[in-house]
Amino acid sequence: MRHEPEPLTRQLGMYTCRGHTVLEFRGEIDILAAAEIGPFLDRVTGRPGARVVIDLRPVEFFDCSGLRLLYRARVRVLERGGQLHLVCTHPLTLRVLRVTGLARLLPAHPDLAAALARSEAASGSL
Repeated sequence: MRHEPEPLTRQLGMYTCRGHTVLEFRGEIDILAAAEIGPFLDRVTGRPGARVVIDLRPVEFFDCSGLRLLYRARVRVLERGGQLHLVCTHPLTLRVLRVTGLARLLPAHPDLAAALARSEAASGSL
């Protein structure tokens, strides 16, 4: 099920899988990376009914700039009737998501298959 993401920036790749746009964040997600990722994220999350998965597994460092990206993406997708799912396994990133409360709004899945299964269950297509 793994695809080679099209590189959009050094920290962002994108591919489609089962009707979802998968955005793969990579490396260090800090204020500089967020400034580069933001326009691409806005383009994807600005589509009506967008089905988006953000994959944080390749992330090595994740600060509050990354949290802002996730929260903004969530708001934009939900405002347009879409779905946003998160894939994350890094213990420190998961801890940041829990401590800030973002994990309640955007629960993390352990892999892409789990995120897609949740999306399909939510849309009633399972």
